[in-house]
Amino acid sequence: MEIKLEYGDGQLLVEVPDNSDIFETGVTVKDPEGIKDVKEATLNAILNPIGLKPISEQVHKGSKVTIVFPDKVKGGFQDDSHRKTTIPLLIEECLKCGVLEEDILLICSNGLHRKNKPEEIRRILGDEIFERFYPKGQIINHDSEDKEHIVDLGYEPKFGAKVVINKYVYDSDICFLIGHTQGNPYGGYSGGYKHCATGISNWESISSHHCPAVMHIKDFVPVTSTSLMRQKFDAIGQWMEEKMGKKFFAIDAVLDSFSHQIAVFAGDAKAIQPLTWEIADKRTYVKWAKKKYDVIIFGLPNDFQYGTKQGTNPILVEQAIAAQIIRLKRVMSENPVIIALAQCDGDFGDEEFPAMKQVYDYFIDHGNTLPDIEHYYDNMPNKEEYIELYRHNYAFHPFHAFSMISCAHIAERDCKAVYIVNSKKPGSARGMGMKTRNTVMEAYEDCKKYVGPNPNVLVLPMTFKRPSVHLCMEEGESK
Repeated sequence: MEIKLEYGDGQLLVEVPDNSDIFETGVTVKDPEGIKDVKEATLNAILNPIGLKPISEQVHKGSKVTIVFPDKVKGGFQDDSHRKTTIPLLIEECLKCGVLEEDILLICSNGLHRKNKPEEIRRILGDEIFERFYPKGQIINHDSEDKEHIVDLGYEPKFGAKVVINKYVYDSDICFLIGHTQGNPYGGYSGGYKHCATGISNWESISSHHCPAVMHIKDFVPVTSTSLMRQKFDAIGQWMEEKMGKKFFAIDAVLDSFSHQIAVFAGDAKAIQPLTWEIADKRTYVKWAKKKYDVIIFGLPNDFQYGTKQGTNPILVEQAIAAQIIRLKRVMSENPVIIALAQCDGDFGDEEFPAMKQVYDYFIDHGNTLPDIEHYYDNMPNKEEYIELYRHNYAFHPFHAFSMISCAHIAERDCKAVYIVNSKKPGSARGMGMKTRNTVMEAYEDCKKYVGPNPNVLVLPMTFKRPSVHLCMEEGESK
């Protein structure tokens, strides 16, 4: 049969095995019903925070306020998106309490991602907030390499992770964290303490959890919200609070497959995390599969999540495949095969990902497996050049390439084979250990030497343009 899969700048009609099962996020299994009046629900949550004093008892004239919001990677851009709904309400409540508008700073929590450009910030926040605050320098990107605006908080005691924090946040009287509780292969969910642990920190802190020592242990696959990675997020976020002497005021929205709000909670991050997860579990851990699958087929577009060249960059292609394995492991057989449609033409997207090609080349020359090159970050001869591009030219931080290649290893480790179909430069995919074929059916016929003559096949359209779920067996534990 034929089906459209993501590819390049759109979709491509491809032939897949006739006996394939199809799962489309948000369509095959409907999401829980969303909030009918998003603004009313959000305001109610803000005015009745869980585990914290209300805003009116925390701020006054002279208070310094920071509002930390996620970058463009997730969260939606519709008029009633969580960010566009919540931020004006927070500002209004602070002003009612006497806070001066000039004492409010909005910070994009881009972490090691590239800084968001002004037009991207406008799309995230909307015209009114952007035009009101951006010209006055009151909307900024987090800069993890700005030594004057980073505070070293030492090492949190539970795991010994290095912790640093944005100085504007540290110095403020109240910090609002705008979070999205949405399924994430890294630690189960976005939002909560993951937001501050990754978004307003630096590479030294992030390297304590986005690394082989955490990503390659047993509890990382399949994804859970109890993994070592998640425990480190929580420990880092709580250590930030302890050293600041104040709690984050978190406002987390549980989002569906189209980034619409299912529920909104506000208050102490430690208190609201389990409440958001309880609702998010119903949307995210989908108990659907009646059998285990030997072959998983999906497509990758060029532009998704991290950048416009994600589907052409072989490191990011394999990382995206690994992220799906982390989500899908519960419904996969012991020795599965992945067949992924991707342009994968060796265009690393140097403007956005300047360090990627150098990391790839180093792996080709020095690595048998992807974790072999973890040490290379400390010895990159032009690392400072990449850091300058991160700081001033909207590029990803160089350590991000190493966190991506660490994740990519999971695809090689947990599959009998990974096939890239319709690659424009197949050698770039083969350099990462992936196989290449011209068509899905060619790959399918070849993969039978690994999975036998009659494999169970699962096809996943729209895997990357919508927030994925963590697929589970219809009968059995979901977490």
